[in-house]
Amino acid sequence: MLITIPRVLDDVALDRVRALLGDIAFVDGRSSAGGDARRVKENEEADSTDERVGLLNRLVLLPLYRDPLFQAAAMPRRLSGAFFARYRPQMHYGPHVDDPVMGPENGRYRSDISMTVFLSPPEAYDGGELVIETEYGEQRIKMGAGDAVVYPSSSLHHVAPVTRGERLVAVAWAESMVREPERRRLLFDVYQVEEQLRAAGPDDEVTRRTGRIRANLMRMWADV
Repeated sequence: MLITIPRVLDDVALDRVRALLGDIAFVDGRSSAGGDARRVKENEEADSTDERVGLLNRLVLLPLYRDPLFQAAAMPRRLSGAFFARYRPQMHYGPHVDDPVMGPENGRYRSDISMTVFLSPPEAYDGGELVIETEYGEQRIKMGAGDAVVYPSSSLHHVAPVTRGERLVAVAWAESMVREPERRRLLFDVYQVEEQLRAAGPDDEVTRRTGRIRANLMRMWADV
């Protein structure tokens, strides 16, 4: 299930994030890659030892975490910190699947859901599309600054080479309370129906029944 979320970050937040990134050193992005991903990764990442990365995480991830659409799609149990990646001309990230288990030894989490928050406007660079293989074919994604895309971490995906300009993104992962992707999809479908019913008739019996169905499915499937 691939979900796009517009305007997770407003212009004020984007300006602050980009200003902070302009003052932070970037290092070889391969240092954070595991397994085969290290072999196909060519980008730069903000130095995670810089204490300002913690502030960047709060500026970018808190609005995403609080977004109702993200909550409904991801049902997050744990959320990772973000990596702030920079792609300049000829940089890319070849086809890979994200590591199934991430985090430090004392804080491991299962990567169910991958997230990319776009920090550069699309006109600032050429190329650099996030390309995700889905059951409906290849999806090429290049969104506006402040927009986010959420997709299964099990997906084969890559970042096309940047041919001009600079692509800045924040990437992070979530462990979901509902492990099975099919169940997450079903819960999200019911959520969308419930929202439509609530808009048309918030006090109707069918609206209440749909909400009860979603709540009880969550109760059956959630692992907290």
